[in-house]
Amino acid sequence: MAAARFSSRILNQSVRGYAAPASVKAPLQLNGLPGKYATSAYQAAANKDSKTLDAVEKDLRSVQTSLTGSQGVKLRDFINNPTLGVKERSQGLDSLLGGKENAITRNLFEVLAENGRLPDTEKVIEGFLELMSAHRGEVVITVTSAAPLDKSTASRLESALKGSQAASAGKSVKIVQKVSPGIQGGLQVDFGDRSVDLSVSSRVQRLNALLSQGV
Repeated sequence: MAAARFSSRILNQSVRGYAAPASVKAPLQLNGLPGKYATSAYQAAANKDSKTLDAVEKDLRSVQTSLTGSQGVKLRDFINNPTLGVKERSQGLDSLLGGKENAITRNLFEVLAENGRLPDTEKVIEGFLELMSAHRGEVVITVTSAAPLDKSTASRLESALKGSQAASAGKSVKIVQKVSPGIQGGLQVDFGDRSVDLSVSSRVQRLNALLSQGV
């Protein structure tokens, strides 16, 4: 319901003042409520023009960087605090967005704040960036490791993945690196609806399953 209201509001605001074309269809379907917010923001921006779409993407990448930068802890405390009043939320959004953001970006975060969905900020951003990659015809390959990969390993892995058969279907390849200590070691590689699990945690689970069968 909240995402639906947001979709109506953001699309109405984005087309106000000019004759807009029919709503642009998203290049892929995202699941979950964060995906619906991301899709609504994408459609609102795409309904204007490509420059607006690029501007919103730039805004969201900036927010993503800020959440992991020197002010990351403070900004995370803000987006995860459900007790803030209207004035405090507005001031927090100013700090999070920087004050020069596109109107659609601002509207997105105001609605997230009003609906208590600011904790979903990172998921919404990831969804929007996923839509942008699909829009550009990129093949997105996500590599998850227990700790950040060093530059040499990351470079060799990227070269291997870009030359793999998995990458041949797209116009270009985008490698996204994620860190998840829970996999303990090794790698998880996801592309499209396929996944290669080379993590230590996966091998431990398979070993436990075999041991259970032998008891």
